[in-house]
Amino acid sequence: MCHVIVTCRSMLWTLLSIVVAFAELIAFMSADWLIGKAKPSSSEDVDNRTGGSQEPYHPTLGIYGRCTRISHMQLSRRDTLCGPYAENFSEIASGFWQATAIFLAMGIMILCTVAFVSVFTMCVQSIMKKSIFNVCGLLQGIAGLFLILGLILYPAGWGCQKATSYCGPYASAYKLGDCSLGWAFYTAIGGTVLTFICAVFSAQAEIATSSDKVQEEIEEGKNLICLL
Repeated sequence: MCHVIVTCRSMLWTLLSIVVAFAELIAFMSADWLIGKAKPSSSEDVDNRTGGSQEPYHPTLGIYGRCTRISHMQLSRRDTLCGPYAENFSEIASGFWQATAIFLAMGIMILCTVAFVSVFTMCVQSIMKKSIFNVCGLLQGIAGLFLILGLILYPAGWGCQKATSYCGPYASAYKLGDCSLGWAFYTAIGGTVLTFICAVFSAQAEIATSSDKVQEEIEEGKNLICLL
């Protein structure tokens, strides 16, 4: 018989697992990993309404995507174009970024799988006498290691030709040059930290769903068990 068991700790772990998976996925897909040096507006970049020059813009560069201004769209309000600069994996700008993409993708796939499974832990807490929470926590720890490897390798690719075109000639491995880090990089770091928090917290979720109070309510014949 399926017993739906919901506790504060198990629900919090489930929500955190989903948030972490989405945060890492959004960061990976974003082009806002590096914010390039400001590109000055040319004399032709004139605002139609005020007649003044538009402010300098900052192109952004991601692992496989970028956002930049298109010349024939400079006079419109939508003057930037975002999309992948690499049509296939081999066209990613740096070998280090290729490795970063692999490690991040592996970590994100594991996190998305755990996030999907975590929803069903309300009904199924163990498989083959093994706690799903503990298994998921172990997988989240492994995913966190993949994410760390990806984030460590990413700055090593800052000296590639694509990065120097955005960050200037002084950019090199682990040196930003004229660039600054975008929100996607910080989101990936924050998501990695939360991944390890989730891995540790999974043990608390397992304890909460197998506590004496839960067992008492199961023995009383309740199918829906909600505990604070």
